[in-house]
Amino acid sequence: MDESKQEEGLGYELFPERSSGRSRKGAIRESLFTFSHKCQVMLTFAMETSPYAKLLLGAMKSSGCKVLKDRHFSCEDCDGTVSGGFDAASSQIVLCQNNIHQQSHMNRVVTHELIHAFDHCRAHVDWFNNYRHLACSESQLHGFCLYSLPVIELFFQECVRGRAVRSILAVRKISREEAEKIVDEVFDSCFNDHAPFGRIPHGNTDAKFAYREYANRDRYYANL
Repeated sequence: MDESKQEEGLGYELFPERSSGRSRKGAIRESLFTFSHKCQVMLTFAMETSPYAKLLLGAMKSSGCKVLKDRHFSCEDCDGTVSGGFDAASSQIVLCQNNIHQQSHMNRVVTHELIHAFDHCRAHVDWFNNYRHLACSESQLHGFCLYSLPVIELFFQECVRGRAVRSILAVRKISREEAEKIVDEVFDSCFNDHAPFGRIPHGNTDAKFAYREYANRDRYYANL
């Protein structure tokens, strides 16, 4: 990253290793007891066991954007206020090794950033200049607001909406009022874009069903 990107208020200051002029490949070369190694181990576990991550990785591969662990993920030290990020300039997912300490947290962050990567793969997203594109992608991130009862769907939507606003404020130098206005403009259509899950996954059980349906999506036609 060059210094001009930091000055443009794009959030790179939260990821100091992104501004050092080097794009890390994520290779495991640190000792067994470092944050980086723990991060790599938890990342591997998430990619192999999380139904959310497995579905998104499969969807990206089917869309022509196969994800390679050593190329597209990077464990780095970050500002204490963030857990991860998607760097569209390098097509890398940054995992904040100093802020992710539990496997469940890693699973959520990997899922969150893979949704951004999936949007980057399937659409012409202008992450740096079009705030509505960013707001739309953030409004699809249901995984941090896990409610199981449809009766509280309104609270679920408000949780997603609030997280979208906060995520934009973390990486863009705009007012809360402007962020809320942008999210409101795109929320209904983007919130209801459930690709590639086909549903809002209210927890791991729904995610497992969605992954099973996705994995078996071509079985009927293969048997014709």
